[in-house]
Amino acid sequence: MCHIPRCMSTQHPDNATIPFFATASVLAGEDEVREAYYAYSHLGCDEQMWDVEGKEIDVHVVKKLLSFYPEYFHDHVLGRDVRLTLRVPNPMVERAEAKILLETLESIPRSCDVASLFYGNDVVPIFEVILPMTVSARCIDRVYRYYVNHIVGRQYLRLREDDLTIAEWIGEFLPTCIGVIPLFEDVPTMLRADEILEEYLADKCIGAQRVFLARSDTAMNYGLVAAALANKIALARLDALSARTGVRFYPILGLGSAPFRGGLSPATVERVGKEYPSVVTFTIQSAFKYDHPAHEVRSACEYLRTREVGPAQPVDAERAIALIERYSTAYRQQIVELAPYINHVARYVPARRARKLHIGLFGYAREMDGVKLPRAISFVCALYSLGLPPELIALDALTAEDLAFVDEVYPSFRAEISAALPFADPEGPLMTPSLREALDRAGFSFSPHPEHLDLVRKIRQALEQNHGAHLTDLITRAALLRRFLG
Repeated sequence: MCHIPRCMSTQHPDNATIPFFATASVLAGEDEVREAYYAYSHLGCDEQMWDVEGKEIDVHVVKKLLSFYPEYFHDHVLGRDVRLTLRVPNPMVERAEAKILLETLESIPRSCDVASLFYGNDVVPIFEVILPMTVSARCIDRVYRYYVNHIVGRQYLRLREDDLTIAEWIGEFLPTCIGVIPLFEDVPTMLRADEILEEYLADKCIGAQRVFLARSDTAMNYGLVAAALANKIALARLDALSARTGVRFYPILGLGSAPFRGGLSPATVERVGKEYPSVVTFTIQSAFKYDHPAHEVRSACEYLRTREVGPAQPVDAERAIALIERYSTAYRQQIVELAPYINHVARYVPARRARKLHIGLFGYAREMDGVKLPRAISFVCALYSLGLPPELIALDALTAEDLAFVDEVYPSFRAEISAALPFADPEGPLMTPSLREALDRAGFSFSPHPEHLDLVRKIRQALEQNHGAHLTDLITRAALLRRFLG
């Protein structure tokens, strides 16, 4: 496998600040093409994830990039120096968008033709896709085999016995195969990521495999601590699988700027890099890119591109899983109680990307124990806007022994709680006595951010009085202070 990217720019809509090149507050269409170029050329990202889930797809993105910015891409070969990686729908979950997967896979050879014409020789600009909500080896294998057998494989067929092959008629199909990157999003599947990959790779001659571990949805459905521990167990088990099979794994970790969603920002790259030493690629989401000065973003990306990657941190998986089960049970019980408040506020969270709505536990509309929830970014934003950072939920379920174990295995835990605390309302209705006691017991003290606290109280007052007209503005102003929407 050639150069593995370190900084994957994504289209996660967690930014409070609207980027300077945007033609509207909701990025879509040509703005996202401009964004990809900006991430490569000005911020130092060496990969752009192109999301075809939940929006109108653009199968001509390669042609647009090469034709809009020819000077840059003549010097930085797409597919070699910088990557474009497609995130496709999972047909087993997103039934309404199932055939978009096929349309997207069909676009890969067309993009290859466009790039080869542009560069004057064979260039493969796209050769990997990300499959979200992966739960089994068969999920990954279907995408791989459909491309190899039904897109590339058909070029050898003849429309009639005495006629040309399809390849002779319309040209060769390249690349001849693609890499399928599984994205593991729920805790039970993440804990089996090594088993799933071992099964998927068993009948293939593949020496290197990228694998994507989520953080946002994992945290939303199981809580901050459970998400971090699940990530760490999965990373350790991937190292063990690599040692056992000889296959080299290149982990991608999907972190947002909010501590709850991973806490990766230009200010925290060194700490996060040390927290996850075996991770090769980190996601550079929209708040990271647009809610900080560009020079800080460039410097942070440079650090991530050059940091040394090492072995995963060892984890006592048995103890960690027992803690995950107890903690996530308490977390989910509390979320069910908070759901009406979350859903009420989420309606006023400003949109930052053009997306369609999906239904399902791990689709764009979330469901937990029969209670529907918004997408992760709106979920986080709603709780911050109410004065209860989601990082604090179920903290009171952790014993002193639990806290000691978490401090040992998850060294950033206290820093991430401390980063969230100034945005809590210590006198707010959602700050329960049990949570206050837990914070005191764990040794946390904090002073609320005065301007943010004032906005949170104005948001709650507007909700109580059914004054929705100014809520989106208040929520946005609070997000600008935090430097992330959710």
